[in-house]
Amino acid sequence: MQAAFYIAGAIAVLSTLLMITRLNAVHALLYLVVSLLSVAIVFYTLGAPFVAALEVIVYAGAIMVLFVFVVMLLNLGDRATALERSWLTPGMWIGPSTLAVVLAVELAWLLGRSASGAAGETVVGPKEVALALYGPYLIGVELASMLLLGGLIAAYHLGRRAPEKAE
Repeated sequence: MQAAFYIAGAIAVLSTLLMITRLNAVHALLYLVVSLLSVAIVFYTLGAPFVAALEVIVYAGAIMVLFVFVVMLLNLGDRATALERSWLTPGMWIGPSTLAVVLAVELAWLLGRSASGAAGETVVGPKEVALALYGPYLIGVELASMLLLGGLIAAYHLGRRAPEKAE
């Protein structure tokens, strides 16, 4: 189980990096699907099969279909690829690289601190997830819903065409 955890984690990190660096939106979406599926495997190996199933159904399924429809509706083409290529400057990588290093140091510290390797000893079921989400973390759920609403409004405005003026 531990080998599956590390392999799935490495695939998640690699596919996420590939997703960020792809200029073609469809290729980036495919790498994001791989990343989400590998995160589901990580959840499963940690003893949370319900969260793993939710990851596959909600993220890799429903939200990815929404992303594909948005990409098809926007139909950005070669102009957007050229614009993204101009945005990918070396200075742009400073912030994400700093955050990645912080996360890597944190992961190394956590792995070094827990010598027992007790991952996956308890199973987290739907009741525990619901009690955590709608109990002490209710404000996080509400904030995530507001963030998704803002993304929906932004996608509407990006995809909306200006009305034709009658002459």
